[in-house]
Amino acid sequence: MNDEEDLVKRFFGNDVTDRDRAVFEAGIKLGAIYHQFMGVPLSKRNILTVEKAIEETVSCQPYVESARVKIKPPQDSNSRRYGYSEVSGRNLSVRLVVKYGHVRVFAGMEYVPELNYPLMFIEKLEEEAK
Repeated sequence: MNDEEDLVKRFFGNDVTDRDRAVFEAGIKLGAIYHQFMGVPLSKRNILTVEKAIEETVSCQPYVESARVKIKPPQDSNSRRYGYSEVSGRNLSVRLVVKYGHVRVFAGMEYVPELNYPLMFIEKLEEEAK
C-alpha cells in the first residue's frame, strides 16, 4: 500500500469504493463552484472570462478531467443602475468529469424551474475494468 491508499483508508474507511469516492469528489467540486462563484459581477462583456475562470479553477482540483461552464447572459443588466448583474444559480450551467480510481463520473448543475432550484446531479457513471 502507498501513502495515498493509507490516507484514503484512514479518512474514508475500508468499505468506500472507487465509485463512492468518485461521486463524493464530483459533489465536492459542484458545491465549491456554487458557493465560490455566486454573486460574481457579470456583464455581457465578461461572461466568457468568468466561464473560463470557473473552468480553470475547478480543473486544477484533484481528479477533475474536464469542466464546462455556461452562463446565460443577464437579461436585466442594462436596466440596472450600474449595468451589471451577477452569477446566480438561475444562470449557471456546469458539466464536469471526475475520475477516481477506475470510475469516471459525469456530473452537472442546472437550474430546474419546476423545482425553483439549481440542481446538482450525476448524468452517468463509467467503470473501467480493474
